[in-house]
Amino acid sequence: MKLKTLLSSRDNRLPLVMGVLNVTPDSFSDGGCHDDAAAALSHARRLIADGADVLDIGGESTRPGSDPVSAEEEIARVVPVIEALAREWDGVISIDTMKPQVARAAIKAGAHVWNDVSALRYAPDSVETAAELGCELILMHMRGDPKTMQDAPHYTDVVAEVCRHLSDQAEAAMVAGVGRDNIWLDPGIGFAKNLAHNLALTAKLRTLCDLGYPVLYAASRKRMIGEIDPAASDARDRLGGTIALHLEGARQGAAMVRVHDVREMVQALKVQAAIDEAAQ
Repeated sequence: MKLKTLLSSRDNRLPLVMGVLNVTPDSFSDGGCHDDAAAALSHARRLIADGADVLDIGGESTRPGSDPVSAEEEIARVVPVIEALAREWDGVISIDTMKPQVARAAIKAGAHVWNDVSALRYAPDSVETAAELGCELILMHMRGDPKTMQDAPHYTDVVAEVCRHLSDQAEAAMVAGVGRDNIWLDPGIGFAKNLAHNLALTAKLRTLCDLGYPVLYAASRKRMIGEIDPAASDARDRLGGTIALHLEGARQGAAMVRVHDVREMVQALKVQAAIDEAAQ
């Protein structure tokens, strides 16, 4: 199953909804909640029942300031979950990793998509591995690494610079043998960006969409919401902001949104689509 096949099969213009499944002890909003295979599989079933089209499984936190884990540890966390999920669900499974070694293991276990927050810059063999795997690929914009990325990020024109970087990475991937039809882009909300940068990328997401690749928008429960509304200092109190941001992302042309709260997001997108239809 491919993301683009799933997207094209829809009878309406709703974006796909990717549910977040962190198999980690330290992710920013749900660390430790699903960090064993049984708990992760149980949560996966709930996300599917809530309407997720895609499940994005991650075994390493990429929150600001996070410490890396070994490829071996990451594989040990995600592969049992992917194998179990692939046996009982025919939907799209994504592996959220920077490491080629983890991507290989995950695709072999049954994943269909490689979601790479480093846009194939993490390892010397990242681009080669992407071409070899032949799977769909999400390239996300980030400067530096999760440990240091929020140390005074600076851009002259954040929208232009993000678009240029992702376009260059997509071209490099295609030169190496990745099919254009397999490439998705993600502006990297909250990754090496301050509030003004995140808002500009959201307000002008159409510019990234106009590059001709499908775009993933992912701002679920992120710090920018708490910066706008100090009452939402806890990540779990950011549902309203999450929905507002992703509705705007969808209106700007995002082909997929990545969220923790799938049921509420699916409902919001359906209501938005009904309003848009009534306005025609």
